[in-house]
Amino acid sequence: MNRIDVYYENVEELNINLDILEKQVRDIINSEKKELGDIAIIFCNDDYLFRLNEEYLNHNYFTDIITFDYCKNSLVSGDLFLSIERIADNADKYGTTFKKELYRVIFHGILHLVGYNDKTSVERTSMRKKENYYLKGMDFDKESI
Repeated sequence: MNRIDVYYENVEELNINLDILEKQVRDIINSEKKELGDIAIIFCNDDYLFRLNEEYLNHNYFTDIITFDYCKNSLVSGDLFLSIERIADNADKYGTTFKKELYRVIFHGILHLVGYNDKTSVERTSMRKKENYYLKGMDFDKESI
């Protein structure tokens, strides 16, 4: 209970500091006045995430993340499925680094779990501001991230 686990499905293990990742996720949850439950972060490829998107959401398109919310009251629990291929493509598309885009997408999923939505333009703007706020606290020039 009360842990963050990382898994890989159909992709190579990433060079990411899991202690820093866990600290960032915990900090967001605490900053948003919530408690950590159990969170699984599953890195996968486009095809894997596409199949989940079709099966569970009836969407016929690629995406960078799908978040399954298992939160109860203030206890934050859920599964984040992230496509490494989509994140890499988006990093190129938006002129940023892979790690910064990776953290942005992880933070996006966590923000969904703590209660933020992105269905409307106002909600998307609010979520993007929060993503940027939490990204600002990180030093992406460090090798250890």
